[in-house]
Amino acid sequence: MVMHLQGRRVVRAEELAEHYGISLRTVYRDIAALGEAGVPVVGEAGVGYSLVKGYHLPPVMLTAEEASALFTGGELAKKFTDGSLNAAVDGALAKLRAILPAERKDHMEHLARGTVIVGLRREDETAPPFRYGLGVVQQAVARRRVLAMAYRGRERAEETVREVEPLGVVFYGGNWYLVAWCRLRKDLRHFRVDRIQNLEMRMESFGTRADFSLSEHMEDYTNHGETFPAKVWFAREVQERARAESYATLVAAEERDGGTEFAMLTWSYDWLARWLLSFGDKAEALEPVTFREQVRGVAEAAEARYKKRGAAS
Repeated sequence: MVMHLQGRRVVRAEELAEHYGISLRTVYRDIAALGEAGVPVVGEAGVGYSLVKGYHLPPVMLTAEEASALFTGGELAKKFTDGSLNAAVDGALAKLRAILPAERKDHMEHLARGTVIVGLRREDETAPPFRYGLGVVQQAVARRRVLAMAYRGRERAEETVREVEPLGVVFYGGNWYLVAWCRLRKDLRHFRVDRIQNLEMRMESFGTRADFSLSEHMEDYTNHGETFPAKVWFAREVQERARAESYATLVAAEERDGGTEFAMLTWSYDWLARWLLSFGDKAEALEPVTFREQVRGVAEAAEARYKKRGAAS
């Protein structure tokens, strides 16, 4: 419980009860016991508990399993995020190695050599020059600082200049999104981070929105947010993979040609087109016609690139 308090500025009794799966009465009893043991816990009615400034537990030694979990999380962060976080992740992992005893350093080295994470982050050559904004966005969310940015939406959309109040960062549909209050549109908006053309964190801060919960917003967005219908065909041997990776529910319809047609909803036809092509001839876009044409356009662009490289060689 002291470690939990040390890692946060203020913690409410209800949060401690939920975190540890205990009753409020037990929380009050344990806080009192900590005080009797000499741990300087300060409680303020209606606010929560905190440790007296300057009090720290001695350094805690990580187990091999805990160190392995942090290493794996760091490597996944580098693959799932943009390059803005790489230096911070590498620095944190270097500090992790530095505090480990010799036998656990060996454990980490063996783990590092035996861990390879492939193909999670897609490098898009058509992405804007400013493509490493996730770190800045995260800092703005944490500090409640206004962001000024130039943003381009879907393909062929005009670039707009926005000032936004960043409320959260989420990952869905294979991309990172900033959830923010847009001062231009005067409403909540989702901005795909890799479509931000330019970005500046202003000195201006903004207040908390007591009526906003990121988790509740995302649940509502998932159920009622903007989605687009699509119809696709998958060969039988890839359907298990398709269900696992689709980020959506596949509703089976007609069976034909060794596979099944499925109806689905997607947040992005662009993402769906590129993902569908990763199945090769084991998948086909059916409807709407504009989506089918989009898939063909991406395939033709890939074919042209191969022809160009072939001619050059």
